[in-house]
Amino acid sequence: MVKFNRFTLNNGLRVIVHEDHTTPMAVLNILYDVGARDEDPDKTGFAHLFEHLMFGGSVNIPDYDQPLQRVGGENNAFTSNDITNYYITLPSANIETAFWLESDRMLSLAFSKKSLEVQRNVVIEEFKQRYLNQPYGDVWLRLRPMVYKKHPYQWATIGKEIKHIEDVKIEDVKAFFKKHYNPQNAIMVIGGDVKTEEAMKLAEKWFGPIPAGEKYHRNLPQESEQHEERRETVVAKVPLNDVYIAFQMGSRLDDSYYTAELISDILSRGNSSRLYRNLVKEKQLFSEVHAYMTGSLDKGMFVFEGKPLENVSIETAEAAIWEELERLKKETIPADELTKVKNKVESTMIFSEMALLDKAMNLASFELLGEADLLNHETAKHLAVTAEQIKELTNKLFIKKNSSTLIYLAEKS
Repeated sequence: MVKFNRFTLNNGLRVIVHEDHTTPMAVLNILYDVGARDEDPDKTGFAHLFEHLMFGGSVNIPDYDQPLQRVGGENNAFTSNDITNYYITLPSANIETAFWLESDRMLSLAFSKKSLEVQRNVVIEEFKQRYLNQPYGDVWLRLRPMVYKKHPYQWATIGKEIKHIEDVKIEDVKAFFKKHYNPQNAIMVIGGDVKTEEAMKLAEKWFGPIPAGEKYHRNLPQESEQHEERRETVVAKVPLNDVYIAFQMGSRLDDSYYTAELISDILSRGNSSRLYRNLVKEKQLFSEVHAYMTGSLDKGMFVFEGKPLENVSIETAEAAIWEELERLKKETIPADELTKVKNKVESTMIFSEMALLDKAMNLASFELLGEADLLNHETAKHLAVTAEQIKELTNKLFIKKNSSTLIYLAEKS
């Protein structure tokens, strides 16, 4: 059970405080409700570029890292298709430094052409290294547009193409900041050795004066149901052939989400999971095979990925994955197997509630989903899933006309 207090400033900033006096540390986590899905289809990669720009200095603090290092703090950030999240961990005695740093860049980023140039080059380099020049690096650049035809999930957080980043103008950046980076669009979590009264004072002092900004109302084109099998094969410089099969699934708030999560655990969690046991160990068809979900706030993806051994054809490998799915669709999962998977989920949840930063991020994420307290009901929702629900959902999701299959074939030298 994660206990917390919450309040909202007059400018709309939601603040959650989780007191944990067993540690001398504190964390300040700010989640901005903006991700790659909020970008213009002709100007993608902005949310991620912005994550980099946020470290380029603000009006009163030209160097973000230096003051933080002086007080023994660390920081980082990440962008997804749904959110952008920034966090600082530091000794709780120095928590005010975190308030000062984060509030200054929310109030006024230093939009210099120099900072934009520097960060633009960093992102372009990242695009090339991680997505274009790495084996299988372009998988999401290929798979997303197969699965999504309308929804902006059709591009990865890095963006659709490098040209979008190359063409960014300082005016674009300022407009994006004004639209998304304001108190109404943010959730702040303070955790650790901090008292709620103190956190309220500091939040009021540092964030209270920031103008609320205009409320951004999302109106995204929603993805239609898929009714035809989609396939693509690429020959690429990759060490091994690889097969990806993606299925459309419900959103993070859909009732079926917890059932889907258990299905991915049954199939792919650890060495006793079905895919590992049957396809890697027994039949020796794959060097590795995985099943996972994107957990997106809108319609998500349930993805299978496997690298067949060199002597195994792609057709055999693909058929073997489908065979496992058919088995799951026909046979009811044995009670002991389901119990075992649920026990693993329960222990993971307990473990994730121990790390301070994880707790802060989770509270912010669940507040975005509608209510931070949902975090405390996660385990119960997983434990309530029945074998019948699993069978029902597998029969609904894992059908050919709901599948997008991407095959990588290794170039023959």
